[in-house]
Amino acid sequence: MAHALAEFRVLIAPGLHNSGPDHWQSRWQRLFPAFERVEQDDWDVPDLARWSARVDQLRQQSSDTRPTLIVAHSFGSLATVHSLARDPSNVAGVLLVAPADPEKFDVVDQLPLEPLARPSVMVGSTNDPWMAAPRAACWAERWQSRFVNGGPLGHINAESGLGDWPEGLEMLYFLAEQAHNTQSRTH
Repeated sequence: MAHALAEFRVLIAPGLHNSGPDHWQSRWQRLFPAFERVEQDDWDVPDLARWSARVDQLRQQSSDTRPTLIVAHSFGSLATVHSLARDPSNVAGVLLVAPADPEKFDVVDQLPLEPLARPSVMVGSTNDPWMAAPRAACWAERWQSRFVNGGPLGHINAESGLGDWPEGLEMLYFLAEQAHNTQSRTH
């Protein structure tokens, strides 16, 4: 299934404090060395405008012309959605995992309330301390993201003990296929 990703550039957008070596995002980068990570100036200060600008910057600074898939976690999901809402160009799809609750960061008014311009999948957890699954499902519906209830996975991070998180990779492959089919219809 990894060949499904070959036609895409893949960006990893971590959340607060970055994703440590045991986080599935870091493990995916070891599995797929071509995946690129969005780096923030300050991983401990969640600033939606700055974080989103870094997503924009990485999206635009590459000579890689393949359409981009963004794999975002927690506050990185909010930064990704903010970036996509401003300019969806060259983004083929987004995987939003355990997004942080916009209300906790007082950024609700900075996020789109309408469907995202690209295919998206959102994964929530029934016991996520940063956003309960019903609230995540509400945001997914608002953005017309396919919502996947991952069950009791906590914040879907290293502490969740997911290893390489093969179920998440399956969702990424699904998103790549959906993005491929969308692009095929528009070209």
